[in-house]
Amino acid sequence: MTAALTIALDAMGGDHAPDAVIKGAAALLPRFPHVKFILFGDAAQVEPLLRKFPTLNDRSELRHTAEKVASDDKPSQALRRGRNTSMRLAIDAVANGEAQAVVSSGNTGALMAMAKFVLRTLPGIERPAIASFLPTQKGETVVLDLGANVECDARNLVQFAVMGANLAHSALGRHRPRVGLLNVGVEDVKGHDEVKAAAEMLRAVNNPPFEFIGFVEGNDIGGGSVDVIVTDGFTGNIALKTVEGTAKLMSSLLRSAFQRSIFTKIGYLFASAGLAMLRDRMDPRFYNGGVMLGLNGIAVKSHGGTDDVGFASALELAIDMAQDRLIDRIKADFAGAFAESLAKQVANSEAVLNEQESSARAG
Repeated sequence: MTAALTIALDAMGGDHAPDAVIKGAAALLPRFPHVKFILFGDAAQVEPLLRKFPTLNDRSELRHTAEKVASDDKPSQALRRGRNTSMRLAIDAVANGEAQAVVSSGNTGALMAMAKFVLRTLPGIERPAIASFLPTQKGETVVLDLGANVECDARNLVQFAVMGANLAHSALGRHRPRVGLLNVGVEDVKGHDEVKAAAEMLRAVNNPPFEFIGFVEGNDIGGGSVDVIVTDGFTGNIALKTVEGTAKLMSSLLRSAFQRSIFTKIGYLFASAGLAMLRDRMDPRFYNGGVMLGLNGIAVKSHGGTDDVGFASALELAIDMAQDRLIDRIKADFAGAFAESLAKQVANSEAVLNEQESSARAG
């Protein structure tokens, strides 16, 4: 029997809140009868919507707050003044054990700042990372970091690899995920020092909870050759935006092509079923949900402009991670034999780096 779960929802976060939040949660309930919700938001706006969905109403607790984080609030401002906002209260519910995960479509910077402050990072992890999913020829792949850390050292990248592998296990069902480091080439001599050092550590550690396959390039992202792609937040964010832009470009070009003449319009009728499958496969709503990995609690960021379908996808992701006990899995990896082996590799790498710097100064 599946254990009961409680998910905290920021009912006021996002462009279409609370409507998208309520409808998304209601749509998901039939598939997850063991899940309940604590909703934080303005009762005057949320209660009328809840009454339209009796099952959701029966399995939800609404906690009123008139305050919310604005989309243009700076993270520091939200952290300092937002203790009674719907976002902060939802995060607090995870911290105090009332809920197993929090989902919000609100301000990304504020959510990261608040979640990091309240939930703290897990032992062995220096920086949290934002991870999400991209469609590939073989399914989906986890990509991280997507913007939380513009600059990363080798240790950060190795920690991202461990966290990303656990996310692939929880959300994609990959029992021994294949992990690759994003680089400018697959050859060992290519890339900057931190990426090469991270690769050396990952190759040398004993019994990693994943299969490290080495470097991958940008054109491998959609190929599906790996389950997890690891990079720094600067590169990852550019890669994500490039993929999103390319998807929009292809959609626009296809639409224009089929509208060129009466013959292309007739062709569209014959191709409509296949195009509908392609549209669904590329629909960003089905890949919605950025996971803030590395925190001592599950926090999922839904896209601010998404609708109820997209919010349901983010919510399903949070449920999958909670059911698979993602946090416990990551803790175990950073506390066992793998962690000891990794610590030795980090120490060796730093010793080599210090020796190189000393030689450079002496020369």
